[in-house]
Parts: sequence; C-alpha cells; structure tokens
Amino acid sequence: MKKTGLLFLLLTLSGPAAALCFQAAGLRYQLDPLLLKAMAIQESGLNPRAINHNKNKAGKVLSTDFGLMQINSLHIPTLKTLGVIRSKEDLLSNACLNVQTGAWILARHLNICGHHWSCLGSYNAGFAKNNQHRRIKYARQVYRRYQQLRSQRP
Repeated sequence: MKKTGLLFLLLTLSGPAAALCFQAAGLRYQLDPLLLKAMAIQESGLNPRAINHNKNKAGKVLSTDFGLMQINSLHIPTLKTLGVIRSKEDLLSNACLNVQTGAWILARHLNICGHHWSCLGSYNAGFAKNNQHRRIKYARQVYRRYQQLRSQRP
C-alpha cells in the first residue's frame, strides 16, 4: 500500500470517523458502539489491516482473521454469497465494512446463545463445549476494555 493510502486509512479511523463506524454498526445491530470498539481493540488493537492465522498444535493454519474485528475466513463464503464482499481484501480495505460485519456476526451469536458475557465470548472462541474457558477469558478481556472506554466517556 502506498504511504498516502495508509495515511488516508489511518486518518479515516481516527477520531470522529472511527466513532461513526462504531455508532452506525451499533445502531444497525442494536449493540453498544463502545462494546464494538472494545472488541476491535481486543481483536486487532484497532489495526484495520491486521491479519492473524489460527493454527492447530501442529502449526497448520486452520483459518485466518482479517481487519479491525478480525473477521474469520470461515465467514467469507457467506459474505460473498450475500454480496457483502467480493474478496477478503474488502475486509482489510474498508474498516467500516469490517466493523459492520463484526457487529453482524456478534448479533447473530447473541441471538443464538443470549445477551450475556459468556455468549459474547463465542465471537472469539466459537460454540464448542470445550471452549467455555476461552469464551470467559475473552469476555473478561473485552469487559475490561469496555469499562475503560466507558470511564473515558465525557
């Protein structure tokens, strides 16, 4: 990416522009925008170009996460079918789309398992029964970030 493109990307994610992405996604999916931001901080450190490879114990890549909300590659076929994205690059080049997609995924999870912190943890750890400890750990991490953001609110 050219330096000017990266600079533009960083500017669009700072201050009011970033807040609008979280506000719009929160409004659309009836989620607290600060919660979405806390999740983005936890997931990517607010890095819109973040990529993470999820590996098994043998080191084989099982899936890949993209962008601010670390959208898992398992969602890509559905997102393409729905016409939301053309390729995984859309999740890296459009930060607001990434936040909207993350909010959509979270809302779907909350509809499945309920509006509580353990369910929020399924965003990161999935629904497998043996992942309860990972769901709780993730939920606690997001909750701490969420509380920090709430305490900074004017």
